[in-house]
Amino acid sequence: MANATAGQHPLSLFAIDSILDEEEKAIRNTVRRFCQERVRPHIAGWYESATIPLRDLARELGNMGLLGMHLVGYGCAGATATSYGLACMELEAADSGLRSLVSVQGSLTMFAIWRYGSQEQKAEWLPRLASGAAIGCFGLTEPDFGSDPGGMRTRARRDGDDWVLDGTKMWITNGSVADVAVVWARTDDGIAGFVVPTASPGFSAPEITRKMSLRASVTSELVLDGVRLPGTAVLAEAKGLSAPLSCLNEARFGIVFGALGAAQDCLETTLAYVAGRTIFDKPLAAYQLTQAKLADMTLELGKGMLLALHLGRLKDAGDIRAEQVSLGKLNNAREALSIARECRTLLGANGITLEYPVMRHASNLESVLTYEGTSEVHQLVIGHALTSQPAFR
Repeated sequence: MANATAGQHPLSLFAIDSILDEEEKAIRNTVRRFCQERVRPHIAGWYESATIPLRDLARELGNMGLLGMHLVGYGCAGATATSYGLACMELEAADSGLRSLVSVQGSLTMFAIWRYGSQEQKAEWLPRLASGAAIGCFGLTEPDFGSDPGGMRTRARRDGDDWVLDGTKMWITNGSVADVAVVWARTDDGIAGFVVPTASPGFSAPEITRKMSLRASVTSELVLDGVRLPGTAVLAEAKGLSAPLSCLNEARFGIVFGALGAAQDCLETTLAYVAGRTIFDKPLAAYQLTQAKLADMTLELGKGMLLALHLGRLKDAGDIRAEQVSLGKLNNAREALSIARECRTLLGANGITLEYPVMRHASNLESVLTYEGTSEVHQLVIGHALTSQPAFR
């Protein structure tokens, strides 16, 4: 984190620590310390070069119990949803790519196997994924089907006792380095999920390059060309499109907290900058327009944090609904991006350099705003809940 100025920390105005328990604060502080020591000294360089030591980081994150940390058994930590959210917030305060790595590993790949897989699939993959010894990815989005996954063209057909998969997936985090992919495909009986070892003949994952966002993250295409799998590869408990959508809801929950981490880092950086930047013979922080911007950003950050924590408590109680996660994802991703952009204005030309994290966060948040459901999709989810009228078509 950037060094705080003599004023109060933005979230201290909301007394956030007073509504966290000791374990939650300990997890948050541990992840914050890891990011400060292991990630922050290198992240600007990783972002600039579009590289990241993903396997090394995965093992370190696994050793800390952060991979699939909200799942129970199979080497997973069994932490609360709120603790997981706070960890996501600290990871994304370092970089959205780091949180994406953890989110795709735990809330998509591992959750899909944990929730819908056989005991054999769980025993084979979950301990390795939890430790970071194996990397996973989640193949749902296709080149022509993002917001409408039900239109997917990837097919799985029976051939004797085997399944044969053909199709293409797009924008897949971790894909090029993954050891296992959870792939969703259309069958004669509807949508089904498959556990696909990436060493399978016919499977390839070319990396997507020339990105302007999430540069410290591996993003790939998945190509399945006659990939033959045994009958045991299917996720037997996954029935229809509701299964992958439930996995996406797990990932969206992490974004509710994660996006706020990027916003908080931008605001902390900006507070320190305006305190030390002199313009017209006094600190930039002393001007009314500056303080108005800081006040508005602090208000949105704090409101987003209170919403995230409320959703975390609902999830821990088993009472959260999909449309409530949409509320959090829509608001917090949208407001985080707005905060990052506003902070950039206060840093002036310095705001566009990698010497400061603000433009990097803003660029990353452009992706966060879109993935795991665009803002428009979440607006329609909320609208459906309010009116009982589906308006997706």
